[in-house]
Amino acid sequence: MNNSYHYAFKIKDLKSTRRFYADILGCNDGRSIEDWIDFDFFGSQTSAHVGQVDNMLDYCGNVDGISVLIPHFGCLLTEKQFEMMRLKLEGADIEFVVNPQARYKGHSSQPLTIFVIDLSGNALKFKSFKDGTKMYCKEGIH
Repeated sequence: MNNSYHYAFKIKDLKSTRRFYADILGCNDGRSIEDWIDFDFFGSQTSAHVGQVDNMLDYCGNVDGISVLIPHFGCLLTEKQFEMMRLKLEGADIEFVVNPQARYKGHSSQPLTIFVIDLSGNALKFKSFKDGTKMYCKEGIH
């Protein structure tokens, strides 16, 4: 087992959550009962629990001149996986909160990013680096 993470979050219902995470994103589902379900979220375990979803989204993050939702979670993808994810999301008519784009253009870390909101109102970010070894590079980032 690698150093993956576990993340638990609230959802409004299991049906729409399965549709988003399994059918659209392609995550394998795991254990579940009537009020929660686990997913293999790109190698890490996420647990979606039915609860009161408040949908209090806050665009308090400012990254490269763009307001981003806090909190959010997501994963790092290869460029090919990133493009496939973009196409999956577009094909499922999932609205981009922040359109697919390159950030910090011209810098060695230059990530591609997409922000979406799942069907329960949780913010997700998908990210890809042209050069994965530059993931923590500070050069040119202010």
